Amino acid sequence: MINKSYANETSIMQDTAEKIIVGLDIGTTNILVVVGKKKKNALKILGIGHAPSEGIMASIVSNIDKTAACITQAVKEAEKNSGIHIQTVHTGIADQHIHTHIHRGSLIRQSIEEEVTIKDIYQLSNDMYKTIVPPGKKIIHVLPQNYTVDYEEAIKDPVGIAGVKLEADFHILTASIYSLNNLKKAIQKAGLNTENILYNPLATSLSVLNEEEKKAGVCLIDMGGGTTKLTIIHDNIIKYNAILPFGGDIITQDIQQVCGVMEEQAEILKKNFGNVKLSKQDLYKGIIIPGMRNRNPKKVLLYNITHIILLRIEEIAGYLYQSIVKSGLYHILAGGIVLTGGSVKLQNIASLFEYVIGLDTRIGYPTEYIYQEEHNNTFLTPQYATCIGLLLSEYIAWDSRQEYYKKIDAKKIQNNSIYTQKKQLKPFFKKFMHKTKRFLIED
Repeated sequence: MINKSYANETSIMQDTAEKIIVGLDIGTTNILVVVGKKKKNALKILGIGHAPSEGIMASIVSNIDKTAACITQAVKEAEKNSGIHIQTVHTGIADQHIHTHIHRGSLIRQSIEEEVTIKDIYQLSNDMYKTIVPPGKKIIHVLPQNYTVDYEEAIKDPVGIAGVKLEADFHILTASIYSLNNLKKAIQKAGLNTENILYNPLATSLSVLNEEEKKAGVCLIDMGGGTTKLTIIHDNIIKYNAILPFGGDIITQDIQQVCGVMEEQAEILKKNFGNVKLSKQDLYKGIIIPGMRNRNPKKVLLYNITHIILLRIEEIAGYLYQSIVKSGLYHILAGGIVLTGGSVKLQNIASLFEYVIGLDTRIGYPTEYIYQEEHNNTFLTPQYATCIGLLLSEYIAWDSRQEYYKKIDAKKIQNNSIYTQKKQLKPFFKKFMHKTKRFLIED
């Protein structure tokens, strides 16, 4: 089932305080599983699992059997750690075939004196799912921007404003049907059901961004193994999305080719010694790499590894800078840049991005909304940001207006329930009083 931003909001989420939620992040390098539940308005992590990815290229499932086997491995580990039998998961998608299209929608209402209602908002959003998209594509999200009511523009929340014509610009996110089908098949082959498929950066934003950043304007950069995702949020509204078709894996390939080592060895060198700051002290420091069978060990200079990583990260940061400028939103990013994902563990990477792009930069850890008494912090790393965000998506909306509309609808349902109960009880009490009165008269 695809998560429709407003499409299913007319059915209000029931109390999910004790509901077990499972997030499944299928990445190019690793498959991660996190099990959790809501506790005291926060997320309590019950268990985690992970497995190396196989059958995935650039975040796209290419071999269903291999991917299903890796999912099964990660799920079994999470089940063992949490003591929970996993059947249903929330999963994400972020391959390079996801595209954003801007469309304008409109709705003509009956009277100029009537106020815009939440129902109107839902209808306008639902209508956007009928937009014609290129063959082989499917709409996965409809993200509303600002609204217009009778030509009064730049309205963030039109509910309660009187007018006839309601309009809005929408970011429509489309994904490849081929990618979606392969993703679903791999999950099903692992014996699981899919409750939601969410665009990864939407989930990630919930776990690493604070409310001040989302209001002031922030650029979220999620560097995975196969892709790098860029999302700009301002005034709590997602304004821009872009995906670069490369990530941390390209750095591993650079080290492998230049240093003449195995892929596994290149990955270890990147993870354990990866840095983007050249140091004269490391000029002659070397790392001994075991040689292949019947061959001598090889010495790799630490300076060379740093130089390779520096050049590639500078290039990636340059592409991201161009994408931000192209969006026309560079000037509104008072909250700067938040870097997250499995490929941002490199030393001094934040300072390099800050230098290249010219905006304050920090590393994003998934600590937002995490239950404070957690003792096991192994999962509070950028690598788990998306997976934890998938859990949070069950409780928190990525659009603050959506969260507000839920609360209003929930209150209406509660009031209607109380009113219905009173109506049902009224005949009983009336009948009871009538019988009591007759009894007293006869006596």
